[in-house]
Amino acid sequence: MGSRIEILNEAGFRSDGRRQFELRDLTIDLSKHGEADGSALISHGLTQVLVSAHGPREAKMRSHTFHDRANINVEVVVASFSTGERRKRQRGDKRVLEFAATIKSTFEPVIRTNLYPRSQIDIYVQVLQQDGSTLQTCINAATLALMNAGIPMTDFVCAVTGGVHSTSPMLDLSTLEENDIPHVTVAVMPKTKKVVLVTMETRLHVDRFEEILNLARDAGAILHQEMKEAILARSATLVALAEPVTKNQNKGDDDVVMD
Repeated sequence: MGSRIEILNEAGFRSDGRRQFELRDLTIDLSKHGEADGSALISHGLTQVLVSAHGPREAKMRSHTFHDRANINVEVVVASFSTGERRKRQRGDKRVLEFAATIKSTFEPVIRTNLYPRSQIDIYVQVLQQDGSTLQTCINAATLALMNAGIPMTDFVCAVTGGVHSTSPMLDLSTLEENDIPHVTVAVMPKTKKVVLVTMETRLHVDRFEEILNLARDAGAILHQEMKEAILARSATLVALAEPVTKNQNKGDDDVVMD
């Protein structure tokens, strides 16, 4: 009898107890981190990513400026303790550079860069823990960080990683599942259902791809609702914190004697 863990058993349960299309728990923390204009610490299951957004601000290098739009700069750092390998990925690591380029190309058509010519928007991504669907988590965290920073966007960007085990599609894959089955990461804009990213590292049959794409759109709508609620809750918190300051200012105005 083999010791290999089943990806999907006969009862339709995955190795972590989820159903095929069931997403892992999503936790979102939008509290301020460091000097960022906006940040987001999110976890899809055990995969955790912190994204900090800065700008729009003056570009550090003139060669990185455009006269008609803002430049988007993305930097990705993967913590050495994020996986069991204890392997440190440098900024020049091919995998890290691919992640950064993918995130940049995903957000270029969504951020309203035309409003800020000759400026730069920086997106700093820190992968703290990895257990599958890392790109999905990076993109969703970047969306929330940018919105938390007040950077104008045409829509949310919601990403989901899906794959196919035998003939059974699955969503929000763990590392175990990613290592065993062909998979694809899809990012959608929920208002229009427009797909802004499709990236795969393994071959996927065209019929299965279409199925995963449709499932990703549906999952994106679910993620959108949770992400939207987090943004609204953060906004309400900031308004509540600002109210005492406003009241004190008004009280001070009342004390002023006008001639």
